[in-house]
Amino acid sequence: MRYFISLFLLIVSLPAISASLVVTADRMLDVSSGKLINNAVVVIDENTISQAGSANDVTFDSSDRVIRLGDATLLPGLMDMHVHLTSDAATHGYKRLGVSVPRATLKGVKHAKDTLRAGFTTVRNVGAPGFADVALKEAINAGEITGPRMFVAGPSLGVTGGHCDNNLLPFEYNQKSDGVADGPWEIRKAVRRNIKYGADLIKFCATGGVLSKGTKVGAQQYTLEEMQALVQEVHLRGLTVATHAHGTAGIKAAIRAGVDSVEHASLLDDEAISLAVENNTYLSMDIYVTEYILSEGKAAGILEESLAKERKVGKAQRESFKNAVESGVKMVFGSDAGVYPHGDNPRQFARMVEFGMTPVQAIRAATINAATLLKQQDKLGSIEKGKLADIIAVPGNPLQDIKAIESVSLVIKNGEVIKQPAASR
Repeated sequence: MRYFISLFLLIVSLPAISASLVVTADRMLDVSSGKLINNAVVVIDENTISQAGSANDVTFDSSDRVIRLGDATLLPGLMDMHVHLTSDAATHGYKRLGVSVPRATLKGVKHAKDTLRAGFTTVRNVGAPGFADVALKEAINAGEITGPRMFVAGPSLGVTGGHCDNNLLPFEYNQKSDGVADGPWEIRKAVRRNIKYGADLIKFCATGGVLSKGTKVGAQQYTLEEMQALVQEVHLRGLTVATHAHGTAGIKAAIRAGVDSVEHASLLDDEAISLAVENNTYLSMDIYVTEYILSEGKAAGILEESLAKERKVGKAQRESFKNAVESGVKMVFGSDAGVYPHGDNPRQFARMVEFGMTPVQAIRAATINAATLLKQQDKLGSIEKGKLADIIAVPGNPLQDIKAIESVSLVIKNGEVIKQPAASR
């Protein structure tokens, strides 16, 4: 009797052996080599990839949960390096004055879910008022809401009256945005404040912008001295810097100051491209969003001033994109979702291919390149043993038709199945 009691106690004290999650598909993309692996199998234990390869090289138990996809391609979870989850594409210009920070945060809950279900398991949120993006990140990490893994900037920093300020109201309202900071020491203080309240990176405005009232797209705003102080302060803390920059002079100054990525990068010349190559600076160029702004923007409240700026900038940005790709500049995927609807992020892939990239280059921009910019390449960006289980599937072969990536059928984030085809359940 003592023997059986001891045996029982031993059995119940052993840790439970949980079944693995197995995903099979006709093919899987190795983003590093650019090659497809046929008859692909991925085995996931808890939140980590334990095996990945062809069926001949992978073993799993008959008791494991298996998702069989057939004619589909497995890709690493996609990563968008320029989103605004608390911004609503239907609310621009003066309409935004009526949206409180709590309301914007609640909208962000829906936008986060839409983004994840579109296949983006990681995003970089580059600007939100009131640290609303920090709140979203924390709620997602706590399992309270569904959304992508977030790296957040908090309020974007910028000069008084610049693109990162609120210029819609007259003087007597004394209105300004959270991130307004002028001069090197005020900027350093703003950086420290953002980090104190949860920012993972800092985003600032180096030039004017399309959607801001009263700014010139090509005009540099922060001086080189101010940019250098900002970048130095951020890098002292081990974080990265993203800069909004359309104009050529501002782009060059930001790169010389040491930024990690330039957002938009619309008006590039040969020297700006050379500087980006020499300094290993990433460009994040939102070359799809112009279509939404010019077709739907007026109804959403975008000012006529902004529409006129977009008509000039959009074409030039696409030409700059083509030149940058041909010159070998490092590129990451950045959609500016929030200006256009969240969940439509994948539509940019077709434009990236149309304007100079191969399908593999476009996918790398949203996977391994983005992971490297975030300093997460050991955990994210490819389907490999030991990495976090962020995996999506698309129908057919995206290397033959990049638009396949607009129809994501399977989403797994951190080992959890978020979305899957009904037939595979």
